[in-house]
Amino acid sequence: MKPVTIYSSAYCGYCHAAKRLLARKGVPFAEIVVDGDPDARAEMVARAGGRRTVPQIFIDGQHVGGCDELHALEREGRLDALLA
Repeated sequence: MKPVTIYSSAYCGYCHAAKRLLARKGVPFAEIVVDGDPDARAEMVARAGGRRTVPQIFIDGQHVGGCDELHALEREGRLDALLA
């Protein structure tokens, strides 16, 4: 399974929803909490092409977007292929 990284915030409902989807699918992920960590937030913004909102999700180093995009990939049946 390809590595998954999620930049998140502790009080972000969308972050929790994205993590729940991955957990339900049995997908391990690395979480980087950007709260109070300007270096982590700057890294996220740079990797996400300027996007400043959380979550920002990467699969095998490829930016897939946020929670809405992750759920759209799942609905369209494309998420499993990205993770394989």
